[in-house]
Amino acid sequence: MLTHDELIKEISKTLAKTKVIKLRAILQKQNFQIRELIDITFYNDSGVSFRAAWLLENLYLKDPLLFADIISYLLSRFAEVKNPSCQRHYTKIVMHATAQKAPLTIRKKLEETDLELVVETLFDWLIDPKVKIAVKVFAATALFNLRHRYAWINDELAPQLRFLMLNGSPGIRSRGKKLLEAL
Repeated sequence: MLTHDELIKEISKTLAKTKVIKLRAILQKQNFQIRELIDITFYNDSGVSFRAAWLLENLYLKDPLLFADIISYLLSRFAEVKNPSCQRHYTKIVMHATAQKAPLTIRKKLEETDLELVVETLFDWLIDPKVKIAVKVFAATALFNLRHRYAWINDELAPQLRFLMLNGSPGIRSRGKKLLEAL
């Protein structure tokens, strides 16, 4: 049984993708409390918090239903994420959780959750020049996914995408073009 302290010790050192997959399997097998892992993503050591967020994302992508009872907690902490590397993993989780292909259980939980602060944070990260491009791409996609829930997103997202595409990287231009066509 992997304890909180043992997990922190494991993720205190550099990890390869294979180690993250092994840790994910261990956490799944022993029903490690995802809430505890979310809390570790706010650890005072940025390397530990990054690896915890990476592990969190891998857990979500492998089995989103593990998050059915905890997704509201994750989203309640979303605006607190300051570590740029953690922002990437959190926005990727939100992008997948808000997608049409997300499991019905997750979509229903999101319907019951106030996402205003999440949407505000996604827009903040989208327009912040210091935020990494991957975060912007995932944030834009998550906002696109939420456009039916909050109709005003359409009005705000399109101009932001056009602005980002002006001098943006190939990644943001490609995603922006795809999203603008779909809008």
